[in-house]
Amino acid sequence: MSKEKVVCLVSGGIDSPVAAWLIFGKGYIPIFVFYDNYPFSGETTKQRAINAVKKLREYIPTKPVKLYIIPHGEDLADILRNCPRNLTCILCRRMMYRLGKEIAKLEDADAIVTGEIIGEHASQTLRNLRVENTAVKDICILRPLLCFNKREVEKLARKIGTFEISTGAALCCSAPPKQPRTLARTEEVTKAERNLDIDYMIKRDLRETTLIRI
Repeated sequence: MSKEKVVCLVSGGIDSPVAAWLIFGKGYIPIFVFYDNYPFSGETTKQRAINAVKKLREYIPTKPVKLYIIPHGEDLADILRNCPRNLTCILCRRMMYRLGKEIAKLEDADAIVTGEIIGEHASQTLRNLRVENTAVKDICILRPLLCFNKREVEKLARKIGTFEISTGAALCCSAPPKQPRTLARTEEVTKAERNLDIDYMIKRDLRETTLIRI
């Protein structure tokens, strides 16, 4: 069994708990991270993520597990104020990867694990995933569900007991644009990010991050 750590991003949705379950089933130690998008999403979304981690803990031999809750709402507000509207989700994901890398450095973890599936959302086209990857260096981004379809993911979610948790009532994020960019270019995204003080945003978020043990 591996003793290496991985940072598992959990969103409160169906996919990310399944991705985490698949990866720590290989023996890796999960460090969970949830991005709290308040006021663009509600408390119920955070609670779904917490409840999903509680369920996943049943499968993890090393207990308790860590869950970092990172305030991400101000990041979204900064992005909405200063950047092209159609790039919102791509810029959001890039910030998530940067913050995930910081948690990985703190925890001596070797990878970031996400529940992304090709084409499920506009930010998850192959082109956009490639652009999002360029936000971080020196760390792997693992996507165990990349070529799964939704039915396969839902079947696994039911198997591990997270489906009902992940489909409970919750306020979805209100930040996504009506016409998101599906074929972004790295140069247009990095140009948009010049309007953001990314170093300050990272420091602000980490300063306000909460760690809970489950």
